[in-house]
Amino acid sequence: MVGIGPGSPLDRTPRASAAIAASGVVVGYRHYIDLVADLTAGKQVISSAMLQETARCQQALQLAASGHTVSLISSGDPGIYGMAGLAYELAEALHLDVEIEVVPGISAAGTAASRLGAPLMLDFATISLSDLLVPWQQIQARLRAVAQADLATALYNPRSHRRVHQLQEAAAIFLEHRPPSTPVGIATALGTEEEHVVLSTLGTFLDEEINMRSIVIVGSSSTRIIDGHMVTPRGYKL
Repeated sequence: MVGIGPGSPLDRTPRASAAIAASGVVVGYRHYIDLVADLTAGKQVISSAMLQETARCQQALQLAASGHTVSLISSGDPGIYGMAGLAYELAEALHLDVEIEVVPGISAAGTAASRLGAPLMLDFATISLSDLLVPWQQIQARLRAVAQADLATALYNPRSHRRVHQLQEAAAIFLEHRPPSTPVGIATALGTEEEHVVLSTLGTFLDEEINMRSIVIVGSSSTRIIDGHMVTPRGYKL
């Protein structure tokens, strides 16, 4: 399980590159496969579309069980909204004797925070707004909890063409506990030529371009803008 970070080779760890180099087979979502094309020459490459995670993971595990060294790649970190957990679950369910190594990568939240400034310097939360695998009512409960707890929050999978109301409802929940002036950062397509970073506020950020390639970071009550950067103070005495 190899995390390739946000996409740019500059943000790919040497350990991730070494793991892919040592593999005879590389499996992944086709867009992620494209991002490691510089490492896959001469290897068997297996790519598939979105929403085929279980089949992709099962294929990788079966190849590994048959003796191949396989890299199943994930953007960001495979243990953070990735497929590392699925690999362990499937290996158990299929009774496959496979050695699984999780190679961490730079997470989307960490990358977004670095582009925006330092918004996650204190306690924070990450919540995915996708309700494909988690009931929306459960996501709502988590949003209310972190909003009330005054945690800076990174929102994954914020909005798609079909899923619009989830981000609107999330904004409304945060507005119950934080002023409209609360800083909000939006980082889209990180590590690619389409990378786009915007600073906004809780009261206006819904007007910005936000899609499934975006990470939205909602600041806490102490988050502020310093010289064009979103910063949540750690609490150091100055």
